[in-house]
Amino acid sequence: MKIDKENAALVVIDPQNDFLSETGVAWDLVGKSVQENGTVEHLGQLLETARANSFLIFISPHYYYPFDHKWEFGGALEEKMHEIGMFDRKGPLSVEDLDGSGADWVDQYKPVIDHEDTVMVSPHKVYGPQSNDLVLQLRKRGIDTVILAGMSANLCVESHLRELLEQGFKVLVVSDATAAAQHPDMGDGYVAAMTNFRYIANGVKTTAEIIETMKHG
Repeated sequence: MKIDKENAALVVIDPQNDFLSETGVAWDLVGKSVQENGTVEHLGQLLETARANSFLIFISPHYYYPFDHKWEFGGALEEKMHEIGMFDRKGPLSVEDLDGSGADWVDQYKPVIDHEDTVMVSPHKVYGPQSNDLVLQLRKRGIDTVILAGMSANLCVESHLRELLEQGFKVLVVSDATAAAQHPDMGDGYVAAMTNFRYIANGVKTTAEIIETMKHG
């Protein structure tokens, strides 16, 4: 599948400390998978390659504000995120205590993410982009092909993949630039996601393969 930088973009989901840092509140669940896949390093390589080769970068973040914690129901991991204070911020217009928090970007990504050309979409609230403006922002830039990476594989990444496909985008998933929870009772989210990615996505590639393609896109 050919990637043309004129109509393709890198979409990175939740490149935040709560998922990707050893101090993050979800590290006990996802840390082993993150380390096995080299997720932190691979996401950094994708972001730097996209910037160096003039690909648009879109970030789809996950934030919870105080009023979000008053929801009356949720799924198992949704409830867990609220319980452990994952992605918590003081409010949508406040950056108080954001720097270095679990909701903040991994430090090494900041030079690329905190850039005037990066498109920062509004936060998604459960797993998919139906509650944010990602699709609108992609269409307004004439994007029809998405390189998809980030956290976590069987939740937000898979949900973004399914919605973007239904919206008519071509989607390539980067297999080693994601990771997922591993739980003795609920199972290995990464294994589950990879099965579905291979069935659903237009392509599933490694970081090295995607980078080589982007350099010639």
